[in-house]
Amino acid sequence: MDELLLGDLVQMRKKHPCGSDRFTVIRVGADIKIRCEGCGRIVMMDRAEFVKRVKKILGHSETPVRGTNEED
Repeated sequence: MDELLLGDLVQMRKKHPCGSDRFTVIRVGADIKIRCEGCGRIVMMDRAEFVKRVKKILGHSETPVRGTNEED
């Protein structure tokens, strides 16, 4: 898997209950926090689980991400 950065758009293997399989990375560390692009729900999982569940990285963010505040 490529290097994971804040703001990356990723596609997961399983769809979220809302029907979307695309998520934005909002926290990177020992735990990964992602926000659903469909409904905005936030999911947090440990890095090992994330690596197993991610299908591919769709793109890196062009705009810098200021932090992990969910309101941004």
